[in-house]
Amino acid sequence: MKKSSLLLISLLLTPMLAAAHNLQFQQRVAPIGVSDKGELDYVNDKFSYKNWNSAQLTGKVRVIQHIAGRTSAKEMNDPLIEAIKAAKLPHDRYQTTTIVNTDDAIIGTAVFVRNSIEDSKKTFPWSQFIVDSNGNVRKAWDLQPKSSAIVVLDKQGNIQFAKDGVLTPQEIQQVMDMLHQLLNRE
Repeated sequence: MKKSSLLLISLLLTPMLAAAHNLQFQQRVAPIGVSDKGELDYVNDKFSYKNWNSAQLTGKVRVIQHIAGRTSAKEMNDPLIEAIKAAKLPHDRYQTTTIVNTDDAIIGTAVFVRNSIEDSKKTFPWSQFIVDSNGNVRKAWDLQPKSSAIVVLDKQGNIQFAKDGVLTPQEIQQVMDMLHQLLNRE
């Protein structure tokens, strides 16, 4: 009797553990700012950083990719990023925001991670890259370490989809369909 009750309780709590983040549908992300590094700018062949905060996540439909500063985390949701690139979404109404937690990088690799981010900014200047050296965003949004999270925001900055971890092929299709729907609403 006790075992079956414990099993039932554990099964009921499993979805809560899987969705440990605090990102809620139709709400904005928890407010957070990044001032140690922050948003990467590339102007006149020079890189610089400026303060960034989550209040800036309005005005465009966007996918936020929050990743630990390690290759394994970057690769987790690469299929979605490749699908977004292939879709050639309109830069005036859509933006990918990649937040890289370099506090969660393998020791001694943070400089290589930042170099990789800079290369990406050169290649995709319309995309937004945030370098979070202290892991503030991960903490504020209660995301898993060593992982990748995907969040879809509508133009008003409200969450339409959120998952911490690897997206399934069905979820990738769901996100792509959602992006097209959100862009067509305008």
